[in-house]
Amino acid sequence: MASSVQAEEPSRHLAPGFTTRAAESTIVVLPADMELFSMSAGGVVEPRADWTEAAQKNFASALATQGQRLGPHVRTLDAAQADEFADITALHRAVADAISLHHRGGWMELPTKHRALDWSLGDAIKPLKERTGADYALFTWMRDSYASKERKLAMVALAALGAISLGGEQVGYASLVDLNTGRVVWFNQLNRMSGDLREAKPAIETVEALLKGFPGMK
Repeated sequence: MASSVQAEEPSRHLAPGFTTRAAESTIVVLPADMELFSMSAGGVVEPRADWTEAAQKNFASALATQGQRLGPHVRTLDAAQADEFADITALHRAVADAISLHHRGGWMELPTKHRALDWSLGDAIKPLKERTGADYALFTWMRDSYASKERKLAMVALAALGAISLGGEQVGYASLVDLNTGRVVWFNQLNRMSGDLREAKPAIETVEALLKGFPGMK
């Protein structure tokens, strides 16, 4: 009985009725909304522009290795090109934040969504469709923090006293939006204490984790 109930459970990663992309469909990839932080001994996080710049490059390079997932028809916008669609990116951020909260369940879950991925950006997405001609847009958002040496020493000292303290954290999400309808057709998120975008090889692991379950092509 439990397995039957699970089978009927709406997917939190795919929109109702959506399973795969058409073989000839195209994707436009927007630059990741990303920021990296250092965590001080006291647990205060401070932005690190140098880490963020390196992470942007590593993340973009890692995405370029995902041809098998994304498909052969991919277009990437650079930061200057993406500036034209800042309003769309901001709208997507608001919708994706709502999805992320909803997926956490409990009192944050919206009962009207019936545990399904049922979200849309509506007609606001049209300028991106008209300018790029793509069928889908891939949006990504990442925030990464790393414990400083002082923080790590503080964590060891607190652990010796039996206290629990947290180090860095990697959180993010990725979503695929149908540019013909505005629907968010796929969504995935990360929330973990591991991962590192400051180096090229670990960045590939992060991207692969973020794109886990990405819809294939038929």
